[in-house]
Amino acid sequence: MIWLSAAVLSAVFAALTSILAKCGIKKTDSDVATAMRTVVVLIFACIMVFVVGSARTATDISPMSLTFLILSGFATGASWICYFKALSKGDINKVVPIDKSSSVLSVLLAVILFGETDNLIVKLISIAVFGTGVFLMVEKKQKEQVSREGGWMVYAILSAVFAALTSILAKVGVSQVESNLGTAIRTVVVLIMAWIIVFIKGKHKTIKSINKKELLFIALSGIATGASWLFYYYAIKNGVVSVVVPIDKMSILLTVLFSYFVFGEKLSLKAFAGLCMMAISTLAMVILA
Repeated sequence: MIWLSAAVLSAVFAALTSILAKCGIKKTDSDVATAMRTVVVLIFACIMVFVVGSARTATDISPMSLTFLILSGFATGASWICYFKALSKGDINKVVPIDKSSSVLSVLLAVILFGETDNLIVKLISIAVFGTGVFLMVEKKQKEQVSREGGWMVYAILSAVFAALTSILAKVGVSQVESNLGTAIRTVVVLIMAWIIVFIKGKHKTIKSINKKELLFIALSGIATGASWLFYYYAIKNGVVSVVVPIDKMSILLTVLFSYFVFGEKLSLKAFAGLCMMAISTLAMVILA
């Protein structure tokens, strides 16, 4: 099944996104970085639209599909803003597991809204195991670290909620739209949303002072995001949401591996057990898809 391969590739590029983005927001404001990354993603998405020739079908999009694509874009923008705010405040190994817990809510919504009830018992058990794995991975910080990095968990949780809504809204939005075109439309919404926030907060004045090295990482993370999105929404359109989403969220395996080598962020035995539970539960859903 091609959509399964697309879901796996989405996870690989999503993992690269997290690492590259973390490198790009060491000194750069997270809102500004999000807005600049979105420019890169939009360029990437538009290139793909013209490559596959789906631009000519833009006038055929139904009002309902367009509405859901726009709503999905808003949810994506909100998720991004919260996610990169959390990354700027906390460790990748703590933020990413919470963000990936959106798959639990996505699977539940897919079962309820789309009737994806095949192997329902396995799915419910798997998301319960997945959720437990997330809980084990998010370890408490020492008091001095909490005061210094406080607030990251709230942003991470909000990121997960909006990410779950993104998947469900996008499934409806791209059902009758070519996936690359759908990605481009959603990205336009995210772009507008991100830059409005930057200008409202007056952060546009800091753009000229961005470190060139961090700017490169921001651009690379945008390219990785664009690739991840294209594969993800192809898989969402052609596959089973309750299977695609957990696979995509397993980008955490690569993220943890990269964060160990790049940032020296090690996992405790408890966190490693949680990661294994997340991997096993996802594999169970894929095998029985």
